Amino acid sequence: MAAINIDEDEIGKFDRIAARWWDASGPFRPLHDLNPIRVAFIEGCSALPGRHVIDVGCGGGLLTEAMARAGARVTGIDASAAAIDIARLHAQQADLTIDYRCTSAEQAAENLAGSGDVVTCMELLEHVPDPPGLLRSIANLLKPGGNAILSTINRTAAAYALGVIAAEYLMQILPRGTHDYRRFIRPSELGKWVRQAGLQVAAVSGIAYNPLTRSARLTRSVSVNYLMHCRRPAA
Repeated sequence: MAAINIDEDEIGKFDRIAARWWDASGPFRPLHDLNPIRVAFIEGCSALPGRHVIDVGCGGGLLTEAMARAGARVTGIDASAAAIDIARLHAQQADLTIDYRCTSAEQAAENLAGSGDVVTCMELLEHVPDPPGLLRSIANLLKPGGNAILSTINRTAAAYALGVIAAEYLMQILPRGTHDYRRFIRPSELGKWVRQAGLQVAAVSGIAYNPLTRSARLTRSVSVNYLMHCRRPAA
């Protein structure tokens, strides 16, 4: 039985606002705004139609549904039962077939080992006690030659100013306490953990997000939000 890499306080934090996952002006507003650029990045890394995609930390299903609409066969996993309930209901209303499971990444890595053509993990690494352990689970979920797409927040002064002070206190587009700066992850750290998990770093891209215009674009600067494309070696 795999150890459970979950922070119950983090789960509770998101459980309390789970009913608002699909409110584009609510506490998950930035994720709604970032979703199109994330899907575009994923599609640039791997074709989606017909592929089995495992969305780790799927929450209410924002990215999960987008990938299903793009033609992928998607499994969404999350440790929050409240989020999974919302995701299942929304997918049913949207007439989408998505396999949602309330489970940890570690348990999923046992039950779905080697089945993912693509594994996505967005904004979860900075919320778990053991990010390297989560990356090992992601690697175990992948088929040989499969692709992992990760996103997280850099541990910089700019990320603290924009992601915590501005977003949570000044503009209040995120609930206070959403992020803990000490858990932000530098790209060099993430790259090291990725390689320790047996994956290869294929590409890194920053995301520039303007909360006033609600627009996002890919950028070379990784000073705040960034995406990392990794591969499991084919052999």
